[in-house]
Amino acid sequence: MKLCRALRDTGRNGSRKSMWEGAWAAAPRGIPACLGKHSCQAPRRPGESSWDREHRAMLGTVLLLLALAKPACPSPAGVASRRAEALKKLLEVFGMEDPPPPPAHFKKPPQYMVDLFNTVANADGVTKNPDILEGNTVRSFLDRTHSKEMQFLFVLSSVAKTEKILTAELHLFRLWPRVTDGPKRHHFCQVSVYQVLEKENPDTPGGKKLLAARLVSLQTSGWEVFAITPAVRDWTEDESSNQGLLVTVQSLGGSPLDPPPLQFASGRDHHESKRPLLVLFTDDGRRGASLPMGGFPDLKPQAPDLPARVPVPKPAGSRSTRSLDRLRPCQRHPLSVDFEEIGWSGWIISPRGYNAFHCKGSCPFPLGENMRPTNHATVQSIINALKLSEGVSSPCCVPDKLHSINLLYFDDDENVVLKQYDDMVAGSCGCH
Repeated sequence: MKLCRALRDTGRNGSRKSMWEGAWAAAPRGIPACLGKHSCQAPRRPGESSWDREHRAMLGTVLLLLALAKPACPSPAGVASRRAEALKKLLEVFGMEDPPPPPAHFKKPPQYMVDLFNTVANADGVTKNPDILEGNTVRSFLDRTHSKEMQFLFVLSSVAKTEKILTAELHLFRLWPRVTDGPKRHHFCQVSVYQVLEKENPDTPGGKKLLAARLVSLQTSGWEVFAITPAVRDWTEDESSNQGLLVTVQSLGGSPLDPPPLQFASGRDHHESKRPLLVLFTDDGRRGASLPMGGFPDLKPQAPDLPARVPVPKPAGSRSTRSLDRLRPCQRHPLSVDFEEIGWSGWIISPRGYNAFHCKGSCPFPLGENMRPTNHATVQSIINALKLSEGVSSPCCVPDKLHSINLLYFDDDENVVLKQYDDMVAGSCGCH
């Protein structure tokens, strides 16, 4: 960069001497000293003056300095292009082509999804227990009917055709029961959930299909969950078959109750925290590498980690400092990923960022147990140390355990999704 400025300054004053001195002063260290002396002159061409010869030699030297100078002068367009390419690659890691747009208005995620995220992951999104989730994706959908009647419709256009539906649940908030007069007070009622087949005439034979039915207490309020997996599988295979759901309340004998003593909150007359919710547990088929998977990272790393949050990176140190880094033993170092700096904080609900960690250091002979070497790495280290075979390098410091992270975010349709991504955090490092 200094060399670029030096050459620009030369264009202003037009001085041959300042061009030489400025380019030489900005040249990177380690360039042979003769490049700055008149002894490094080009042979004279026939009919060439001494000034022309000196100018030609100086120009060749400047071109060499330009080739050796690091970094080159980056253009704003080049920086923007490189950033866009990097973000595109990062989106591919998260299984997306484009980042979802932030919600048009402030939107609070369903409390169930927030609680599920906190159960599955820690504050940084790292998975506590990989066996908690069924599959690697949980999608939530709010009812779109806003009807007083107990009919519900959920639009599932954001579910990919390749996504495997494992479990589908209908979450309904049970309101406090109405007070009934007279001696015949019910303590339980039967709640049935139907898949609507004929939207105009659901009560006709063949107009609906029973999905779930059970007794519900009339003494309390709270969430009720019904399994409706067959209906959702039908809807994802044929989107036009999605005619919604119908919920009925009957007495223990199966007769209708009018008015029904039990009601569920709707999206029209009740707070959005109580709106009907469809929750899908799915698997998109993505799998990580074959390294051992871990849940919550062990609290006994093989070497002390640096602070989890890393400030803005400082310029590279001296050559002796970099050499010292290579001599330090293999260990884990922080690698902070900040979604706000990337520009994704508008659609990612949680976490705000995470520590991916990275592995750095040497794997010197002999490899100790603290290096967590594989048998292959041990043999390779011996062959390298004894020079038994040409071209065999020493083992490398790499992750030997990887953890998954979880993202809670708004998708393109402003539905809230919890997705688990494998192999995102280096849990520990070893010589392999």
